[in-house]
Amino acid sequence: MSFVKMVKEEITLIRERDPAIHSSMEVFLYPSFKVMLHYRIAHKLYEKGHYFLARWISQRAVRKTGIEIHPGAKIGKRLFIDHGNGVIIGETTVIGDDVTMYQGVTLGGTGKEQGKRHPTIGNNVMISAGAKILGSFTIGDNSKIGAGSVVLEEVPPNSTVVGVPGRVVKRDNVLLPQETLDQCHLPDPVKEDICLLQKSNTAIINRMLELEQEMKELQRGKETS
Repeated sequence: MSFVKMVKEEITLIRERDPAIHSSMEVFLYPSFKVMLHYRIAHKLYEKGHYFLARWISQRAVRKTGIEIHPGAKIGKRLFIDHGNGVIIGETTVIGDDVTMYQGVTLGGTGKEQGKRHPTIGNNVMISAGAKILGSFTIGDNSKIGAGSVVLEEVPPNSTVVGVPGRVVKRDNVLLPQETLDQCHLPDPVKEDICLLQKSNTAIINRMLELEQEMKELQRGKETS
């Protein structure tokens, strides 16, 4: 892809996905636009073995945007980083097409692996604000990672993950186009656990009352006999 075509694609992508952008000129001020241009150049240099120059370009992008993408990461088409301050993408990360990320997302390692130590993100995945995905595993296509989640293991396709540590709370629920940027309507596993505890507690209390009533009836039987 030529540089001009790459710039046009990034402008079109940002205008489509961010309603706050009112003109193509505004896109040139957008952090996601700047960092992706720097990344595409740095990645080509990295693949050719120009590691220092690639890192120099990527570090310039960090200072300008607050988004850190290692030039060794492999990123597919149409990655959209909205309000991307604090986003970190590690060296061996692989990202598919049409992925959306929000501020504070980390695609990192645990510090224990060698070689491939960062996650692989499938196509059409949404990663909400503050989510941390740590380790060498795959996030399946069409999955959604809830805000603030910490994901430490593989996620099947078409899944919704929330919580710390992250848990799959929806699966095989195909993502609709109008839901792509919806970070709000996610299940709450903590609330579900509290509801289960309340039900269990109620059942225990009811059983204790039944046993107490049985004891009273036995006592009365003994007294009458």
